Amino acid sequence: MSAPLSVLDLSPISEGGTARQALRNSLDLARSAEAWGYKRYWVAEHHFVGVASSSPAVLVGLIAAATNTIRVGSAAVLLGNNTAAQVVEAFGTVEALYPGRIDLGIGRSGQRRVEALRAVAAGTPAPAESKREAVVREGVVIPAPFDPTGLLTSPRLQASFEALAFPGAQAPDFEQQVDDILSLLNGTHRTRDGIDLHASPGEDADVELWVFGSSAGPSAELAGRLGLPFGANYHVAPSSTLDAVEAYRAAFRPSDVLSEPYVVVSADVVAAEDDAMARELASTFGHWTHSIRSGHGAIPYPDPATALPLSDADKAVVEDRLITQFVGSPTTVADRLERLQKLTGADELVITGVTYRHEDRLRSYELLAKEWGLPALLAA
Repeated sequence: MSAPLSVLDLSPISEGGTARQALRNSLDLARSAEAWGYKRYWVAEHHFVGVASSSPAVLVGLIAAATNTIRVGSAAVLLGNNTAAQVVEAFGTVEALYPGRIDLGIGRSGQRRVEALRAVAAGTPAPAESKREAVVREGVVIPAPFDPTGLLTSPRLQASFEALAFPGAQAPDFEQQVDDILSLLNGTHRTRDGIDLHASPGEDADVELWVFGSSAGPSAELAGRLGLPFGANYHVAPSSTLDAVEAYRAAFRPSDVLSEPYVVVSADVVAAEDDAMARELASTFGHWTHSIRSGHGAIPYPDPATALPLSDADKAVVEDRLITQFVGSPTTVADRLERLQKLTGADELVITGVTYRHEDRLRSYELLAKEWGLPALLAA
């Protein structure tokens, strides 16, 4: 199996656990992932929920310090919560100490929420695409779309955004922020008043810049036009992954970074010794996902031994995520990943997976690495 595999870690907090333990688990998984042959170790950015990945740059630095060769980065820093200068200086600081190993993935979730609020205020109807039925293409499920408007407009999410920004602050245009990041990295940044600014650390940092997107929207188009690598989120927005990849490739222009498109596609995975055991480990994934979709924010990951079954109504809210989670034995999971890679033409796959017990999550990644044939560095 030719495509490299990488890890996306949310630093999940298990029911009854703590953020401290979740972060220690992340360091443990990162060391193991390096030993098992995974190419990258990425962390996400989430706030005020049952995960411990609220500070990507800090966590990237800690993981880089705990490992030796694996690339470490963000998937993704949300530019609505950070200025371009803050991002470049933070990741430039880490890269100065761990050169040649740092990835800077960026996303525009803050702006998506602003756009959703404007659409609601204007009474804009849902696009026709939202009424599409689920289909199966070459063995890959492309589910009916989930309408995120209710989630993006939830009062709790509004409160979290307000807590992360100064009163009255407005995020600059996403494309402008990306341009600012690029100019700060290459030393050509100039303000509107014509003043040169040089980030130190940050300027000339050897970071790999990535753009992440969930649809055939501005992120995919911008990544392609700038000739940057692109991350498509099948694990979050499986209904629009193919559209996002196609839009990126259609917009791609060669750059100093890439001569041809480079795409990584994410997948949510739980592997175990057999299908039945994997299904048991993944049995509370729907509960966890529903807590996100309902606007309450991700709860600590529930214990399958004590969680009550989801109602049919709650299952319907997360159906697209349940049918696109890859759960089973290593052979079962690897087969589904191969189909996803073939359909999307992914150059790389990034694997995310959550279980209640840390040892089960470790085992899931280990089994997949062996089944996929990753080049292990040493015995884990």
